Amino acid sequence: MYHDSSRSGFFSLLVDVRGEKRQSSHRLADMPAILNLVDKTRDTWMSQAEFIRPNRRVVNLARLGLLFTDLDTYRIPALAGRTPDQLARSVLYFCTEEGLPAPSVLIYSGRGIQAKWLLDGTIPRQALPRWNACQRYLVDRLAHVGADPMAKDASRVLRTIQTVNSKSGEVCRVVHVTNDTDGQPVRYKFEYLAEALLPTARWTIEQQRQEQAERVKRKLKPFLLVPGGKADHLRGFSGRQLAWDRLEDLRKLAELRGGVNEGCRMQHLFWRLNFLLLSGATNSKQMYHEASALARELDPKWRSRSKELMTLFGRAKAYESGERVSFGGKDYVPLYTPKNDTLINLFQITTDEQRHLKTIIGPEMALERDRKRHEDRRRASGAVDRLTYENNSLSRQKPWEALGMSRRTWYRAGKPEAARD
Repeated sequence: MYHDSSRSGFFSLLVDVRGEKRQSSHRLADMPAILNLVDKTRDTWMSQAEFIRPNRRVVNLARLGLLFTDLDTYRIPALAGRTPDQLARSVLYFCTEEGLPAPSVLIYSGRGIQAKWLLDGTIPRQALPRWNACQRYLVDRLAHVGADPMAKDASRVLRTIQTVNSKSGEVCRVVHVTNDTDGQPVRYKFEYLAEALLPTARWTIEQQRQEQAERVKRKLKPFLLVPGGKADHLRGFSGRQLAWDRLEDLRKLAELRGGVNEGCRMQHLFWRLNFLLLSGATNSKQMYHEASALARELDPKWRSRSKELMTLFGRAKAYESGERVSFGGKDYVPLYTPKNDTLINLFQITTDEQRHLKTIIGPEMALERDRKRHEDRRRASGAVDRLTYENNSLSRQKPWEALGMSRRTWYRAGKPEAARD
């Protein structure tokens, strides 16, 4: 329903073989054949996203075709003991109560419910921060029906339909489909879902800006670490998007340079991982797995030393616990948030290279792009460039000369046109 074997890329399977979980990745083109070979008597899970490499780490993400929540309804006393059909009706009711669009499909996992909102097409990796924000919102709104907060990331695997859940002996199966007018499962445009789910996020961002402005007015404080509670799930969406875009810029930079030489690999790995953590696409528990995938991307033979990332790991833990670093009257997250100039100098990024990057650019490039955006807006509104304007101007065409008049006489005569042959 959300994987297409005609697309390029990979999907992953996780199979429980006598208590040992074994993972394998396969080309999407081989999916029909691979799924036919799955032993349905074994616990089997499948990745929900598609990847550019045979590894389901989020840094290898290619695209996503759905939103989802894994509802551990068996953990909720009020829902325990209900039949799969009763659970499906309960989930639909709670979605309506929370103002959520109806899930396209509900799947009984053998003990709980998987709710899935299918997309009309797929979204690229660039949209991951917005997708993550939607996922966090869904988990937050459905927490009272058992939404698993650990099962919301793009690298997640969920139990495969028609396979047995060994904990209950039940077969994983579809228990509800919300049909569209064509009789097929309803598919939503991602923009529609984002608008439906993220107004709270935009409000929170505006609230943060006001709080930051108030902090600037306070007198300077000494450097200190401020302990804090768990941060809002939807907080700082724009910052997460910026972090993800910077990660993509560093990957693009390596591509432009034909790779990263040995002396710069750790520098690239450190900053890529830092921005990946800032984007919210991974967490400290998965950090070293993502680091391994990033290291292989830099050099398939390179095995980075984990001790060099221990400082980043500590900062990631502090970031997740909601701590802030207070300095100069402002509060900052524990992870690194460098300015563009810092990154440009650190990686020696040239002006030509900046033309291919999205966010890591200098003031001159930013001004150039701003001018281009302004020019495009003027074109869209019907404005013409100066050369076209001047070429079409009366002072350039001088229509009075064709009539043997002076300019003043021509205007007084009501700007007559010359006779055409």
